[in-house]
Amino acid sequence: MQHKQGTEYSSIGVGEAAERSGLAISTLHFYESKGLIKAYRTAGNQRRYPRSVLRRLAVIKVAQRVGVSLTEIAEALQALPAERTPGLRDWRRLSRHWQQSLDERIHALTQLRDQLDGCIGCGCLSLKACPLRNAGDELADEGPGPHFRE
Repeated sequence: MQHKQGTEYSSIGVGEAAERSGLAISTLHFYESKGLIKAYRTAGNQRRYPRSVLRRLAVIKVAQRVGVSLTEIAEALQALPAERTPGLRDWRRLSRHWQQSLDERIHALTQLRDQLDGCIGCGCLSLKACPLRNAGDELADEGPGPHFRE
């Protein structure tokens, strides 16, 4: 039976997509609502995904695992053609896009790890030495929450 997106054999249902990706059906629905993946409906109103959705789901899982936000993932996936499976060149382009952001996160996490031990580890939370201290609200321009001094 022909469908808008090809034959029924070139697509998979939501249950198979969930099983093969290791994600919950509700997660697939959520990703679809956020525009990360796309489905179409059969004449019987069943949700179907192109097989290429499995690669997209793998990219989403890997990106999330390394700390890329869903917003950043959605922006990057918009650059990929929806009608084909993302390949190695696509992944390299996406990973280069995220590399600077990840480097910044690594730096911030390393700094947090190194300073947290000296600050909180001693239990004093010294207002004179603590790098979390924000005397005179000097770091207000950095946004809400605690900030480290370089």
